[in-house]
Amino acid sequence: MLIGEVTMKEFEKSLKKSRTLIIPFGTVEAHGAHLPLNTDTLIIREVVRKAADKTGVYMAPPVQYGVCTSTGQHPGTIGITAETLRRLATDIVRDAYKKGLRNFILISGHGGSLHVSAMKESAEALKEELDGIKIAALSIYEILGKEADEIAETKNDSHAGEIETSLVLHLAPRLVKGTSKEEYPALPKPVVVKDKVRYWPGAVWGDPGKATVEKGERMFNIMVESVCNLVKKLDRVG
Repeated sequence: MLIGEVTMKEFEKSLKKSRTLIIPFGTVEAHGAHLPLNTDTLIIREVVRKAADKTGVYMAPPVQYGVCTSTGQHPGTIGITAETLRRLATDIVRDAYKKGLRNFILISGHGGSLHVSAMKESAEALKEELDGIKIAALSIYEILGKEADEIAETKNDSHAGEIETSLVLHLAPRLVKGTSKEEYPALPKPVVVKDKVRYWPGAVWGDPGKATVEKGERMFNIMVESVCNLVKKLDRVG
């Protein structure tokens, strides 16, 4: 159920069937020269939509801005601070709790460490604050198993590479504008540098040239099943 598309009466009635809300988190972030800036949001939005349909839980409108560090200076990236993300996540869950929802999954299509940490910090605080709440906070990529690892031919594939390009080819092929060359960031970690574009000019981590629609469909189905399993686990554990 898309929570933004039901009336207040329908919402009230549906609480008898489910008190679980999945909140997708994405980004507006550079993804090479070939993928749209909303790649993370697009992928997680469609995964959650399908999982919510299959499990009968609520889906919130996606939070479309996230914490972007490595791509912060690339063209088109529009990020928010970790503090802002924590406050957004906290406010959304806190008010949804007041309206009768009790189980929450905060799930991101973006795997940036500061981004995901902000979500998890919010979840920890909410767990302490709200009686009877069940909550999980994660990147979708944290719950994919061995089957997902076997799809990519590229070792160390990540951002705008083989898998993300395959997913967008499956979900929205019209948004894929050709391809980009294989690339891997050369950031001198753990040293923090200001000019990250110098070390990662193309904003690609992997080989998008190996992407296919078939790989994207397989990965999408694995992601949907993983979210469905997480819904069941939250019901059991909390």
